[in-house]
Amino acid sequence: MRAMVLEAPGQPLRAMDLAIPTPSPTQVLIHIHTCGICRTDLHVVDGELTQPKLPLIPGHQIVGTVVAMGARVERFTLGERVGVPWLGSTCHHCRYCLSGRENLCDYAQFTGYQLDGGYAEYTVAQEEFCFTIPEDYPDLQAAPLLCAGLIGYRAFKMTGEAERIGFYGFGAAAHILIQVARHQRRQVFAFTRPGDSEGQQFARDLGAVWAGDGPPPEELDAAIIFAPAGELVPKALHAVAKGGTVVCAGIHMSDIPSFPYEILWGERVLRSVANLTRQDGEEFLTLVPQIPIQTGVEPFALSQANEALEALRRGKIRGAAVLVV
Repeated sequence: MRAMVLEAPGQPLRAMDLAIPTPSPTQVLIHIHTCGICRTDLHVVDGELTQPKLPLIPGHQIVGTVVAMGARVERFTLGERVGVPWLGSTCHHCRYCLSGRENLCDYAQFTGYQLDGGYAEYTVAQEEFCFTIPEDYPDLQAAPLLCAGLIGYRAFKMTGEAERIGFYGFGAAAHILIQVARHQRRQVFAFTRPGDSEGQQFARDLGAVWAGDGPPPEELDAAIIFAPAGELVPKALHAVAKGGTVVCAGIHMSDIPSFPYEILWGERVLRSVANLTRQDGEEFLTLVPQIPIQTGVEPFALSQANEALEALRRGKIRGAAVLVV
């Protein structure tokens, strides 16, 4: 099979021909149709996440068809379309797994990080950590739902009943979650890079009540920081009203600068979101066709994985980048 492989952090991916993997008794073998490109992939490739298996096939927003399966697989059948997310396996018996917090499992393994992912023609995945894809979503549009959507949804739930929500960084996750927010009759204020008029217009087109790169015109009830920029944390805390929540939605963020206690005081909450649970996935993928969510994608060929990553790095993607395998 053809695959794009990371051999060392900081190096371009290399096209390689590898053997098709064999599924274990609890795994399915998936013929990959599409794989979304996520900012987490950038953190892995650039060495900001420091524990990848090497060599590694990145990618954790996988859509494909089951073409073989292990003897103990019961949830899926041959020819069924499935999605593979970031969370690839857990231990099932630690205190986090036993209390419904499998996203915090110390022994979890992650797709495209400790497990080979979707920048390839085939992959294997544990059946219990795969999802059924909503029928009305083509492969290209379904891929971003599996991380940008799922982990964005977990972050969105952390804002509670907030009416006015700031989205810091308007990319793959934000363009999906603004549709959830509008469905729930909430107001979204979109924050972009300075001078990104195109990104601001993109946010307005999707229903943002305001888009800019400065202070919002009114106090927010909550904010989600999608961009991996620690300097946004004090800005978001300053923008939310007393009792508001600031959610850091990324797996990696640059250092947070010091800030005065007064912008945290007033029962403001600062918290992070780590990974996802299978329950998050089931909830979100049930909600997706009800809204229905439309994903904006920019397709790239598998061989263009490096170009796609560079476009994402430079902020040139509107919506989500997706590899077509």
